[in-house]
Amino acid sequence: MKLRFTKMHGLGNDFVVIDATRAPVELTPARVKAIADRHFGVGCDQLLVVEPARRADADFRYRIFNADGGEVEQCGNGARCFVRFVHDRGLTAKREIRVETRSGLIVPRLREDGLVTVDMGVPELAPAKIPFVSDADAVVQPLQVGEATLAITAVSMGNPHAVQVVADVDAAPVAAQGALIERHERFPARVNAGFLQVVDTHRARLRVFERGAGETLACGTGACAAVVAGILRGLLVSPVRVETRGGELEIAWDGPGTSVRMTGPAVTVFDGEMTLD
Repeated sequence: MKLRFTKMHGLGNDFVVIDATRAPVELTPARVKAIADRHFGVGCDQLLVVEPARRADADFRYRIFNADGGEVEQCGNGARCFVRFVHDRGLTAKREIRVETRSGLIVPRLREDGLVTVDMGVPELAPAKIPFVSDADAVVQPLQVGEATLAITAVSMGNPHAVQVVADVDAAPVAAQGALIERHERFPARVNAGFLQVVDTHRARLRVFERGAGETLACGTGACAAVVAGILRGLLVSPVRVETRGGELEIAWDGPGTSVRMTGPAVTVFDGEMTLD
């Protein structure tokens, strides 16, 4: 099976993008893992598939597969790459499109300055809808991880996030603790673990251990969730510049019941073709 692809990234969060608008592409978990392998494949954090929309109110369908082969609901950095891909490939002349995902519609817009702004939708805070096992709706909740009791804020941006505030993201135990949080029994669909450092009310630093991918250089939905958590906790004020290891995002949120807007770059690296057995 020969597969044409485009390698892209959003702040170092890297993707293999496949155009399946003209013909379907059969992707098994084993094939996704083979493509994502950084030694024997192309290498990526996530694989993104562009498909025809199934809904009348959408322009395209957007599917996301983590490097472990599992399909997930949402990817913010990928959404920015998605709109650049379909625009640059001539699949649409629109600079703003409506995109169908497993968690609902998102609206990415390619700006004249080359940056991309995405309406990521309204964050979900109800524990049952994240999903997060809890009897309370408190903004800050305790989470027992090994011998430590963490103070986390659970947020869904179409995918689940557990955000904790740390004094210094460089010293945070992202790899060890993130892996435990990801598979915590109170998150039945697993979770992305965010480590948020507040610099001032309009600036933050962030590292994210992503579900099914490990720590990535940037996480768009993670930045959105972290800003929502920081605003709810009275630590941040919109808009917020979020510094990740791959670069900066701007996140704006006007409070509960309103959509989160994310702005950042989307870069095409190269096109290629690979053979999958």
